[in-house]
Amino acid sequence: ELENQLAAKSKILDELKLNVALKDGLEQAPGPASLQTAELCKMRDCVASQIGQLRTSMQAILQHWKLYDEAYGEVSLMITRYLYCIDQCKPSVLSLEALKNQVKTLQ
Repeated sequence: ELENQLAAKSKILDELKLNVALKDGLEQAPGPASLQTAELCKMRDCVASQIGQLRTSMQAILQHWKLYDEAYGEVSLMITRYLYCIDQCKPSVLSLEALKNQVKTLQ
């Protein structure tokens, strides 16, 4: 979206630059509008460079996020399996009376 907006603004800036150049062509010395459009062009180039860097960073972040998401899914599945195993290995809860009878039987 930023790239699309920058392209639209660049087109407007190029048209403005052309209009200023035509106007300055009629005059002897370049006017302040010409200097401002030159500064705007420099700023546009800087923003375009920053957008390129942002795109690269976002792609790296997206790749890391995909790796994290895959690892999270695997860990979540392992935890679920371990919890199931622990639940299956637990002795069933017995009453006090049942435990006393089991102790007597073991003795």
